[in-house]
Amino acid sequence: MSWIHGLPAATVDAVRVAAGAAEVADGIAPLSGHVLEALGSDQYILATRSGTQVLGLAVSHDDDPVELFVTPEHRRQGLGTELLHAALDRAGAVWAHGDLAPARALAARLGLVRSRELLQMRRPLSRSWAAAQVAASALPAGVRLRTFVPGRDEEQFLGVNARAFDWHPEQGRLDLAGLRAEMAQEWFDPDGFFLAVDEHDTVLGFHWTKVHRDGAVPLGEIYVLGVDPAAVRNGERVRGLGTPLTAAGLAYLAERSATAMLYVEGDNLPARNLYRRLGFEVFTTDVVYRRAAAT
Repeated sequence: MSWIHGLPAATVDAVRVAAGAAEVADGIAPLSGHVLEALGSDQYILATRSGTQVLGLAVSHDDDPVELFVTPEHRRQGLGTELLHAALDRAGAVWAHGDLAPARALAARLGLVRSRELLQMRRPLSRSWAAAQVAASALPAGVRLRTFVPGRDEEQFLGVNARAFDWHPEQGRLDLAGLRAEMAQEWFDPDGFFLAVDEHDTVLGFHWTKVHRDGAVPLGEIYVLGVDPAAVRNGERVRGLGTPLTAAGLAYLAERSATAMLYVEGDNLPARNLYRRLGFEVFTTDVVYRRAAAT
């Protein structure tokens, strides 16, 4: 198997159809949202029959773990194992969305180890509940919330994001080109992008929301929530921004969706505890598998 760069539009459409079939069979999408949005521009191994029918796919996006799937009717024929070996040889790691039993079994058979867990958490939303969260939260003195202004706030936001997520393998590398690509998506709405600012309009933290409208009903997401670890006011570190930022975003989402979701790292206990206090429960788990270290 060899890697290729880019896919023609007709093949991208065929891949979307194949990924949709896998999602119906498994109950979870085989490719993450940002990979689907970038289909056609990454590195791929594409398994096809007669040049058109998609049997399986491996996608290498930036330096991330590879994402791969095999269509339901072509499983248990060795194709998944072949794609998996090629993915591990290229990137050293793969995503297993949904932590499904067949993926766990294949990982165990090949001696792979879990190196990362990404939890999707959800809770029901109502306007009254969200309004109560806003009423119960308070901003620190001298801090107010406003929404993102395209063409003005990009650089400040990127600086806060970089400091807040310097540890994160994906979010921490967001740059201006990546931000502009996100802002060009149909789902982007600056009215759902909240900034905490001081009296000098310095950005101290943010809550970027997203509404998914590709399903049967809209699904609201706490897309990114971050606070600048270097935020200070009058020489003292600013604290207490997370709760009011979260509440503002949930109130926005409650006007547009009956359910809220978010992603959080499995080992980020402070964030998980915050979301549990707000009533969020684990809905699915995505896992990164790697080859075991040599001994």
